[in-house]
Amino acid sequence: MRAYTPTALPPVGARVAAFVAIIVGGICGGLITFAVVDLQCNSDDGKVQEVLGSAVPGAAATPSSDEPAGGCDVAAGAAGLLGAVVSAGGVSVVSVLVLRAMAEWRRNLAPHELDTVGEPDPAQRTSRSRRNPSA
Repeated sequence: MRAYTPTALPPVGARVAAFVAIIVGGICGGLITFAVVDLQCNSDDGKVQEVLGSAVPGAAATPSSDEPAGGCDVAAGAAGLLGAVVSAGGVSVVSVLVLRAMAEWRRNLAPHELDTVGEPDPAQRTSRSRRNPSA
């Protein structure tokens, strides 16, 4: 059995969970931002006419050739990248705060309250109150 040494380092599982949360948050933020900008840029790109054909009254059968066929792909990609960085940064701030709170909670435990796994042993809990119970 290894003796308990106080440390501010969170458990490996918590650090892995924080890393995965940052990656997932960045991916989700990038996809959402890309989709929003792509929808805003390509709102009138002729796809309605392609799908419905001549069923739309007054609509041209082919999209106008004045605009490039790609729409705003560069703007949507740049916005998606920026959204991914911003959302990953936000998730990382929350993750760091959670990991610090976990480390502070573990630091406040007395060494005899921890068993080999690192969880408090309920049988060895003692009251830390300095209040006189007979008062």
